[in-house]
Amino acid sequence: MVDNGAALSCVVSVEWLNKQGIVQRKVSHKKGHLRLIRDDRREMFIQLSAEKCSPIKLSLKGISVHKKFMNEGKASIKFLPLNCTMYLSNAPPGDLLSFLRTIFVKMTGEKSTSSANTSLRTQLLSSKPQQFDEISPVTTTELENAMRKVNRASDTTPSPLAGKKRKMERSDKTGESRPKSAKRLYTPSPIPNEPLDLEQKEVLDACLSGRNIFFTGSAGTGKSYLLKRIIRALPPDVTVATASTGVAACHIGGITLHQFAGIGSGEASLERSVQLASKSVSLSIWKKCKHLIIDEVSMVDGDYFEKIEQVARKVRNNEKPFGGIQLILCGDFFQLPPVSKPKPGESKAAPPKFCFKTKAWDRCMFNTFELKRVHRQTDDKFIKILNKIRIGRVDDEVNDALTTTSKQSIERDGILATRLCSHTKDADIINESKLTALPGDSVLFEAQDSVPGTASMLDQQTPVSSKLVLKVGAQVMLLKNINVSAGLVNGARGVVKAFREGLPVVLFKNKELHLKKERWVVKTASGGSVTRVQLPLKLAWAFSIHKSQGLTLDCVEMSLGRVFEAGQAYVALSRAQSLESLRVLDFKASQVWANPDVLEFYKYMDQIRIVPLGPKARNPNEGNLVRKKSVPKSKLFSKPLVSIS
Repeated sequence: MVDNGAALSCVVSVEWLNKQGIVQRKVSHKKGHLRLIRDDRREMFIQLSAEKCSPIKLSLKGISVHKKFMNEGKASIKFLPLNCTMYLSNAPPGDLLSFLRTIFVKMTGEKSTSSANTSLRTQLLSSKPQQFDEISPVTTTELENAMRKVNRASDTTPSPLAGKKRKMERSDKTGESRPKSAKRLYTPSPIPNEPLDLEQKEVLDACLSGRNIFFTGSAGTGKSYLLKRIIRALPPDVTVATASTGVAACHIGGITLHQFAGIGSGEASLERSVQLASKSVSLSIWKKCKHLIIDEVSMVDGDYFEKIEQVARKVRNNEKPFGGIQLILCGDFFQLPPVSKPKPGESKAAPPKFCFKTKAWDRCMFNTFELKRVHRQTDDKFIKILNKIRIGRVDDEVNDALTTTSKQSIERDGILATRLCSHTKDADIINESKLTALPGDSVLFEAQDSVPGTASMLDQQTPVSSKLVLKVGAQVMLLKNINVSAGLVNGARGVVKAFREGLPVVLFKNKELHLKKERWVVKTASGGSVTRVQLPLKLAWAFSIHKSQGLTLDCVEMSLGRVFEAGQAYVALSRAQSLESLRVLDFKASQVWANPDVLEFYKYMDQIRIVPLGPKARNPNEGNLVRKKSVPKSKLFSKPLVSIS
């Protein structure tokens, strides 16, 4: 697959209709290859080729594109003069977006050529055979010029039908009916499309090679962003994106791992679990899946991971690891571990069991990558402190820097610092009491859910609640990226200043914003979806450390005296954007520790770097990629420890 936007591989079907609208010819290919080409007269064509078939060339004159389901890898292109339609499906969404954008940009930038004025007779009698060239990749300048032309001229794709449209617009002035204007061929995707850095590109290429991949990295290294790019690069019909928690699954547009597996909590016997997974809906998903993505894998219980690996082999009737499914795992085991519950008759929960301590992990033979470049924080001093906290080390530099923050004032314009709490109940109590203490009337905002009776499920799987009560003066947090360049991002802090037209006006650090309700889509295991429409806000006097995972907070305060598990202090501290936006109360070195099993896992990985980047080995301390082999458990816990600098 050429990553220049001028080629696409997917399922392709082309239908030609007669004048009565009846299909008179149809061509279908499960593995069709499309290329954008240009002939010697500068006219653009789509060439469809497939194994053992002659290529088909279709002129891109007078086309109409339906792209409503582009994010699901589906689109159709109607060739009006030819009375035929090309249907595209199971296309990697990122590649499909790039392909349609290239068509849009190249067609918008078309200029009239001398051949356009050449008579048909002269063209036909020309002895020169028709020649075709590849279309060059889109440049930034071309994209900007194309968007400028569209914004200035019309909302439609340039085509021979433009004259007909102008006639219709004139007739509209005389009172005659006017059909709805055509949609644009391409609208910029709301998903950020920033170029990947070297280490991220290496991981993406490895995922597309079909190998089992585990990529990790400290907080803020762009793991979630990279994961979204990977999802967009894989065929959607055979790719299942999952996460260990509902909110994480919603963030990547997927489902929970439990929903996918279809075996409940996983506590049943293997035989019973196979029966559950063999039910019609679950079985079809298991058999169709070729690429399984698991985000926040550090929070997946090891026994559950082992169970679904066994189930996969049974239901797929394939003894390869995970029944031959490619696994792409993402997470940081130094962050929150799996939730452990006491067994029946026991008062204390067993220590967490990580995935990497299972035989299933060894069987999968993961190619392991570690992202080193931090994007969330830009202060080298703070990044260095967080890297030490991550592995449980507190030296004088760390202690002094964090202790000093207790005296800094980080509030501004009435926006108070969010208190991160180790327990969710503590955060809820603080928020309720602070809201009650405010003067003025309460305003209730209720979510609109597309399916009745799903409120409890959506409360777990979306960041917003079914009911939100606000007052003027309420401290709130933004839960969706609204304007990245203005700092209105997921985690931005603000205060409610007023209510206008029934909606809150919130003052953030960088801007005052009249908020409107936003939409969250939660996918179901059967392939359907449930939507929730609600204000993208949450009360933010306090927040739990567990629910803050993935957020970037620009005004945060914490007391770590009640942390109760390894990695909790690191997760809390790494939410802060900088040392200047952080206040740590009563800091003690005893509040910071890392799980010994995780330390040994990462320390052993650090010894077995096998593939240097480029022609020469590079220094990992300079922010370059480190690629590593999977660590067999038998070797993992027999190796002596080495220090991580």
